[in-house]
Amino acid sequence: QVQLVESGGGLVQAGGSLRLSCVASGRTFSRYVMGWFRQAPGKEREFVGTITWSGGTTYYLDSVKGRFTISRDNAKNTVYLQMNSLKPEDTAVYYCAGRSSSSCEYAYWGQGTQVTVSS
Repeated sequence: QVQLVESGGGLVQAGGSLRLSCVASGRTFSRYVMGWFRQAPGKEREFVGTITWSGGTTYYLDSVKGRFTISRDNAKNTVYLQMNSLKPEDTAVYYCAGRSSSSCEYAYWGQGTQVTVSS
């Protein structure tokens, strides 16, 4: 069982930066692929990016490539989402999620953290 807790959200002006953190409980964190998702008001949740258990490979939504960076520190059971050059359309609740490398389904989800980008 893994529990995830996000933090770092807030209000920022367009062009600014935020770093989200997601701390996981459980000894098996390092075995999990970790992902970030977001959900804007009135929209479906969408994939933002993912990072493999080793941190060696990352994938991103096209609209955030070059602006967002996912990293992880397995010693701290933490995954990060560094968001630069933020745009108003990045406004959403951001969630981290975890899945085993043998599964396509994210089984573990955090409670979410609000990111609001003002124009």
